[in-house]
Amino acid sequence: MLAPSSPADTVIAHLKTLGAENNLAGMARFGIETQTALGIANPALNQIARKIKRDHGRALTLWESNIREARLLAALTAEPQKLTLNMARQWAGDFNSWEIVDSVADLFVNARLETLLIPEFAADEREFVRRTAFSMIAVGAIHLKNEPDETVIAWLPLVEAHAGDERNFVKKAANWALRQTGKRSACCHGPALSLAQTLAARQDRTARWIGKDAVRELTSSAVLKRLGLQPVDG
Repeated sequence: MLAPSSPADTVIAHLKTLGAENNLAGMARFGIETQTALGIANPALNQIARKIKRDHGRALTLWESNIREARLLAALTAEPQKLTLNMARQWAGDFNSWEIVDSVADLFVNARLETLLIPEFAADEREFVRRTAFSMIAVGAIHLKNEPDETVIAWLPLVEAHAGDERNFVKKAANWALRQTGKRSACCHGPALSLAQTLAARQDRTARWIGKDAVRELTSSAVLKRLGLQPVDG
């Protein structure tokens, strides 16, 4: 039985008992990297994380195992206040899946490393590291409720600068970042929609897709109603 005091090797042994190879094909269809996966669904991992609680040292050891499920648990149970910039950079260098990126991006934002890491990771040419920057923007737009809107708006030029990156996991994250920024508040909506419209008018196919998809959501009646805005002409 797992407990908050369970060491990493005990947690990993427990994970291996829950492995379900028949789940791997379905995971792969969703673009999840399954080479080191055990086939455990995320709801089960969330339950385990709640049982074992946060333990930073254990999380670091779980990460080093290179097992998909152990790394997801590391993201869920690391202690944000103990995560250093160098450790975040090291983890980012290991990223090989959008799923891992998006799980750890939440941890990086909780650790309040976004100010330095978002521009740094956006400039990085590695696909999953650059995705991390845009995932952090999306997560930050949602969760950094005490930050002024201007903080989030200031990241929009990064979306614009890399909107031509046609790699699937980058362009989808850039689109996500743009949409979440625009949905954050009425103040953020205008700048995000303006950028979305600019990108939608570009000749570049990737930028045009990012922009058009964002315009579609940011001008939807549901978003406008929630933000207390009037329908956008045109």
